[in-house]
This record gives sequence, structure tokens and C-alpha cells, in this order.
Amino acid sequence: MRIELINTGSELLLGFTTNTHLNYIAQKLGERGLRLARQTTVGDDRDEMRAVVNEALHRADVLLVTGGLGPTSDDFTRDVVAELCGRPLQRDETVAAFIAERFRRRGLTMPASVEVQALVPQGATVLPNPNGTAPGLFLTHQNCRVFLLPGPPRELRPMFEEHVLPRLPVIPDKTCRILRTTGLPESLVEQRVAPALANLTGLELGYCARPGEVDVRLIGSPTIVADAEQRARTALAGFIYGTGDDRLEAVIVRELTARGHTLAVAESCTGGLLAHRITNISGSSRVFLAGYVTYSNAAKIQMLGVREATLQHHGAVSEPTCREMAEGARLRSGTDYALAITGIAGPTGGTAEKPVGLVFIGLASARTTEVVRHQLSFDRETFKHVATQLALDLLRRHLTSSTT
Repeated sequence: MRIELINTGSELLLGFTTNTHLNYIAQKLGERGLRLARQTTVGDDRDEMRAVVNEALHRADVLLVTGGLGPTSDDFTRDVVAELCGRPLQRDETVAAFIAERFRRRGLTMPASVEVQALVPQGATVLPNPNGTAPGLFLTHQNCRVFLLPGPPRELRPMFEEHVLPRLPVIPDKTCRILRTTGLPESLVEQRVAPALANLTGLELGYCARPGEVDVRLIGSPTIVADAEQRARTALAGFIYGTGDDRLEAVIVRELTARGHTLAVAESCTGGLLAHRITNISGSSRVFLAGYVTYSNAAKIQMLGVREATLQHHGAVSEPTCREMAEGARLRSGTDYALAITGIAGPTGGTAEKPVGLVFIGLASARTTEVVRHQLSFDRETFKHVATQLALDLLRRHLTSSTT
């Protein structure tokens, strides 16, 4: 089965918006043993879109088109597809009523232009969109099944899972498994995994590196993938934190919840990013009690009880300061654990003794406090993300190795 994806919108080609649809849709298809044959991004040019869609209609078995279903002048996906498929647009009163009711509930006056979203190609099936005003659309053209989906991810993703995937087949003899790792660079992940899987025929092995983590991708028959996963887990023991679309912060919340334990964090150089990542996870309020952003020395003293003598003798970026930050956060919040981060994000502020990229990560518990030193080589934003990744992984390793 040939599946093609067309993402529309000049904002994607101008770099103003990151195209997350390709990653999301490709992964969801892979879970069903399906894969994209081609992805195309096209700007808000009617002639260009007509050419791209027309080509795909004659080549694909399934065509997914995202964006261009809104009420503005640059939204003409439905018009182009209706024209190419010979399906005149007709007003759908049910959709029109839904849109009007949505504006009424929000206490807003509905612009007349919004009603264009109630136009549906003749014979098309409306895909409900409870998260926006533009419905999705499904129709067939010759041998091609066509899905028109809204552009905003919060609208597209529920629609894709509820109304697109059920209309696609599952390929039972092929599956995709993603193992998510942290703590090793891509080259060392491959060095461990490749030899362990070398004699498996019919397996497609791939890697995807991001700051602070590496995915291992296994594609093949369910039997082969199961065997490969077992071998990969042995080769990467201690470094795999999840599968599929797991996030490290979600794993931490899940592990703390299962144990009935609580957490606080104390941050300096990461400026609250660690707390942000944790509180992005639903259910985190059961385990996350407090976050301290102590950017200045005075804040470290006042909020965490770091000793002034420690700061004077060792500096803000040091093992002793990180230790006292972690212990202070745990004692003042009354939690089972506390993570602390202090470092030099750069690009300025480093010295010969303490260069840019130096970071200390601390983990305090009732039993002990551990502080680990790292030297990172990233831009400021990436440094902050990787530092929080290291902190979360330090706690993950402690939780998974603990017998209590």
C-alpha cells in the first residue's frame, strides 16, 4: 500500500513553524505495519498545490493532506481537492450549526468567512473536529482514499487516531518497535546493538539521535522484532528508559507514583525547565511538590539554606553547592527526593577552572546525596535541555535500582 503525505502552509517552508505532522503520522502508521512512501510540503500557492495533489492522486493508494481547511484566503485545500476529484462543494447544515454553536458558547460573533468551513465536497464524509471549527474530510477518488485534516496538531492528532487510523488496514506480518535510550551517544548505542542483531535476517535497524537521547528503531515481522528487542535490551541494559513515544519525564512521574514517593527540584542554570518538563505530565501533582528557581546566590541562601561560606569558598557552580541545594530542597519541601542543577550554560561566564558547559547534578534522598559532574558542549538552549535530561536520568536509575 502506497501512502503519501502532503503538508500545506507557507509557514512550514519559511521556517516559522516546525512540521511535527510528519514525525507523528509516520510513527502512528508504523505501529500498524504501514509506512509513508513520500512526504511533500507545499506553500500557500494554489497552482503549486494543485500540481502536487494531482500528482499524488494518480500515484497513491492513500493520500493524507494537512492544513488549509480554515476560513482565511490562504486556506484552499478543500477547493483544490474538490476540483481535482470532480466533487462540487456543498453546504453541510450540520457542520454549519456546529460551527455557529461553538462561537455562541464562547460568546463571540461569528464572522461570515467562517461559514466556508461548512462546505463539503459532494459525497465526502465529514470527520468531526471537537477541538476546532474546521472538520476533516474523507473521500475516494478512483483508487485513492483521500483524507483532509486540519493543520493545528491539537486538532489533527485526535482526528487522525479516531477517524483515520480505523479506516486503514493493519499489516500483521510487519511491526515497528522504538526503544528509547538516554546516557549514550549514537555511536556507542550502535556499537552495542549492531553486533547483537547482526545475524537476524529480515530486520530493518535504524537510529534517531536527539540531544540527550537516542532511539533504536526495529522493523520486521513480529517474531523477528520481539527477538531483536530482547537482544537490544540486553545490549543496552540500564540505558533504555521507554518505548514508542515515552518521554523520560513521564517515566519518572510513573515510577514515583507507583512507589508513592514525592519530588522537589532546585534549579539555577536551567531556570525552571526541569520543573516545567515534570509538570507537563498529567498526574504529576501527586508526586511533584515544589520547584525552586534559585538563579542568584542570595536566592540559594534564602530559599534553600545554602551556606554563604559554601558559596564563597566553592562558588555557585560546584559540588558542595549542588549538594546543599538538593538537600535544602528536600528538607524544605518534605519530599522523598530532590534534584538540583547548577552550571554554566554559556556562551559567556566560563573560566579556565570552570569552563562553559560545566554542570553539577544532585540527587538527595533520606539515605544519601549523590552529586555528578558533567562537561557539556552545546548551545545554551540545548545545554539546558540536556542538563534536565541528565537530572531525570539520575533519578530514574536510582528508582529502578532501588529495592524499596
